[in-house]
Amino acid sequence: MTLTPATQDYLKVVWAAREWDDDGPTTTALAARLGLSVSSVSEGVKRLAGQGLLEHAPYGSIELTDEGRAAALAVVRKHRVIETFLVDYLGYSWDEVHDEAEVLEHAVSDEFVERLAARLGHPERDPHGDPIPARDGTVPAVHAVRLSALEEGRTGVVARVSDTEPELLRYFAEVGIVLDAPVRVVARRDVVGTMDVEVASTVVALGLAAADAAWVVVDG
Repeated sequence: MTLTPATQDYLKVVWAAREWDDDGPTTTALAARLGLSVSSVSEGVKRLAGQGLLEHAPYGSIELTDEGRAAALAVVRKHRVIETFLVDYLGYSWDEVHDEAEVLEHAVSDEFVERLAARLGHPERDPHGDPIPARDGTVPAVHAVRLSALEEGRTGVVARVSDTEPELLRYFAEVGIVLDAPVRVVARRDVVGTMDVEVASTVVALGLAAADAAWVVVDG
């Protein structure tokens, strides 16, 4: 089945929502992520369900079928390989690549992406630490938890960072919250929604909402 860019975007967003959270997205959440009206997304979901790509129980979350998941992972692979190329070869910073890859993923062939992946040495993660699905659809496991979930005194290493907010990525880069950086939670102030994190010998104050965007492999 040849999928339109719009269909690919639907499938990719549904898969990404499940990747970051335990629950699949609702129609409202999907509309917010795609920048569309709820009514438009409802019609789109019905159409893709009719094509055997999505499943959607009334008032429930949206799920990918096996065929839909395979198609979503193919697009995710393109997106993350392209992001890696843009950073490694063209000098883009990690806050610049998402929007470029959103456009390019629909313009290049599968063969182009496979040659690009080979030139890059078949990377397993993109510049944000997100696992790059293999050509066969398998996804490398990332055993990490949100930085915001760590208790005082816990340490770990930054494994991935959400790429949805470029401004936050720029801030993380400034303070040293980057891939493979060791971090330690110095203090938590849950009542006001903040935490202090030591990184690169400096203590950084973060809102818990910002700390939600970083995932850490916890020591021990």
